[in-house]
Amino acid sequence: MAMERDLFRNPTVDPPQEEEMSVDRPSLGQEVRAWARDIFFTALIAILVVIFVVQPVKVEGTSMEPRLEPQDRIFVNKFVYYFSGVARADIVVFWYPKDKTKSFIKRVIGLPGETVEVRSGVVYLNGEKLAEPYLAGEFDNDSYPLQIVPAEHYFVLGDHRNSSNDSRDWGFVPEQNIFGEAVFRYWPLSKLGLIR
Repeated sequence: MAMERDLFRNPTVDPPQEEEMSVDRPSLGQEVRAWARDIFFTALIAILVVIFVVQPVKVEGTSMEPRLEPQDRIFVNKFVYYFSGVARADIVVFWYPKDKTKSFIKRVIGLPGETVEVRSGVVYLNGEKLAEPYLAGEFDNDSYPLQIVPAEHYFVLGDHRNSSNDSRDWGFVPEQNIFGEAVFRYWPLSKLGLIR
């Protein structure tokens, strides 16, 4: 029995000994390389975001007043139309159809296949008056003859109809010219926020 007790007895365990830990501090060269790597990847991500996702744009002209004013700075979402189509009332930035070195910003009014007409300043789509709550006040009483918006094209107007050079003057915007939707104003700071 004494032997059995020895078998079940806890062997003595030496207490764990503390290991000495040494922390190697990186050299100045390693630290600089790490910072350079982090800055490089941050810049690369920022460049990719600007190329493929959003682009800062400065508003020039008064055609989108009062929603957007001259010198406002906005972000244009260039990625949104890869997943959804252009919708009525979207504020889009596009290459001017008559000179693709210039970009314009306007509101989408007519979609492909719809009929568009302006009677004494009032827009009619498919024969029905279009409600435009984003307009501020009365504008010109000009008219625009009934037109059918061609496939893959859009009819666009500025919100400030009296000072807007838009589809009434130069026709429809090809879908391929639209490069994004205006989504966020970042300047002036007093007007910071989403663009609706």
